[in-house]
Amino acid sequence: MTDDHPSDVRIASADPDSDAVRACFLRYFRELDDVLAVGFDPAKSTSADGDELRPPRGIALIVWDGAAPVGCGAVKFGGETAEIKRMWLDPAVRGRGLSRRLLTALETHARESGARSVLLDTNDALTSAVGLYRGAGYVAVAPYNDNAYATHWFSKTL
Repeated sequence: MTDDHPSDVRIASADPDSDAVRACFLRYFRELDDVLAVGFDPAKSTSADGDELRPPRGIALIVWDGAAPVGCGAVKFGGETAEIKRMWLDPAVRGRGLSRRLLTALETHARESGARSVLLDTNDALTSAVGLYRGAGYVAVAPYNDNAYATHWFSKTL
């Protein structure tokens, strides 16, 4: 899927093992390691590997600013409930409404897969993310996974 907005910024699907996805995930993991009080080890987080993020099981999206990958996000499809994973934007492009555009694109893919709701988890330290999700209609739910880094679990009906 390519975003229709008239600008050099576009959102497109990508193979989860592509250089762009790997680079964005690595930058996201480094940022988490810096901002989380306990650091971040992807091996201790809930899984979102290539096979889970490739159709028909899921999809990975990249936010492109011209030729540069500046953000990512993914959806794990799961029947009527999908899960959003690894949503991140480069700090240099934050504040331009791209988080909302990316979230909307992820939700659209979840809906098109047959999901009626989406789940996601996040951490208190990611205050902008918590605010984004609440502002987009997500509601707090009981923990649905054992993600060692999650402090908030959210759901949204599509």
